[in-house]
Parts: sequence; structure tokens; C-alpha cells
Amino acid sequence: MAITRVACAAWQGDLFQGAGTVTFASSGIGSFAVSWPAQREAPQGLTTPAELIAAAQASCFSITLAHELTKAGSPPRQLTTQAEVVVDDPAAGDTAPDTVATIHLTVNGDVPGLDEDGFVRAAQDAKANCPVCQALSGTTILLTAVLS
Repeated sequence: MAITRVACAAWQGDLFQGAGTVTFASSGIGSFAVSWPAQREAPQGLTTPAELIAAAQASCFSITLAHELTKAGSPPRQLTTQAEVVVDDPAAGDTAPDTVATIHLTVNGDVPGLDEDGFVRAAQDAKANCPVCQALSGTTILLTAVLS
């Protein structure tokens, strides 16, 4: 059976002066102000599509890695994943939205009974099997895995 989750966005105005909200409709966790200028400037309490991608990437990768480790007999005590979404900065005056250039995942794990090589292999497998990584397969995704 397919599972569906829903987020909604509302936008008013043009690219440079406009603003909007993104609402997490399925979970009901809230609505957040979103802005394209916040991508290039200080966020000032606004989120951006790049930050939303980073959140999806970090959470999905962590869940996938926890599953991979547990299946292999080494459930993690803790995984901490940071996803840095790097967007191209087009030439000044460009009116098009930025493009996602790379994503760098950095994961630190506390996994009893597992050595560094095993953790790195598990992280690489998780990257290959993570649904968000697969959805973003057209983007270069870098991975750094460190066992704590």
C-alpha cells in the first residue's frame, strides 16, 4: 500500500520581493515562512527550499542508516547527521532561482560493536538505499562517516 505525505506552499509576489509559507499538512507540525532572498542573505527566521531539502536528506539518511545497522546486528545508540545543501550562486542580476550543486552528508555514529570500516560501509549502503538520496540522484551527494 502506498503512503502519501503532503506539504503545501503558498507564494505571493515575484521572485525577489515575494514571500510565502510552507505547511506540513500531513503531520500538522506547522507552517513556516519561506523566501527566495533568504537563500542568498541571512535567513532572519525564514526557511528556504535548500534548507527543507537538507532537513529531508538528514532525517531520511539517519533513518535508513539506523535500519541498515540494525539489520546487520549493530543497532546504533545514536546517529547525528548534518546535510549541507550547497546552491550555485548565479551571476549577479540573474533572475532565475539557484540550483542545488551538491549535498554533503556528515554522519557521526555511536554504534557498539562496530569498527570504523564497518560504519563507513553501512553509511555508504544507507546512502545508496535512502529514498531521498535516490530522489536526488541527479545531484552530487558527498558522504563523510565518523564512528564516535
